[in-house]
Amino acid sequence: QVQLVESGGGLVQPGGSLRLSCAASGSIFEINSMAWYRQAPGKERDLVAVITSGGSTNYLDSVKGRFTIPRDNAKNTVYLQMNSLKPEDTAVYYCNANIRNTRWYTYDYWGQGTKVTVSS
Repeated sequence: QVQLVESGGGLVQPGGSLRLSCAASGSIFEINSMAWYRQAPGKERDLVAVITSGGSTNYLDSVKGRFTIPRDNAKNTVYLQMNSLKPEDTAVYYCNANIRNTRWYTYDYWGQGTKVTVSS
């Protein structure tokens, strides 16, 4: 069994910063890519940022220059550092990880979601 546990969401004023964390645990053999998605009310879930096992990253155009996705492989943890937040960043943020478990099966696992609200 593999679990992803997220933390760090909350209410922040426009222009502020938040850091989300996502820790993977359980029957993990290796973690490939890790990513953050977000879903605003009434909208589809969008890929915000992704980082490969080798450290390559890619970002949604609207967050480039404001968000970064560092990763700590020793802790099986990925972060989303969000700066210069805007009201349109308001959404539920979900962690995703492509993991090969100890039974040698590879799946996409999801966290439970953490809500980020950007408002004055």
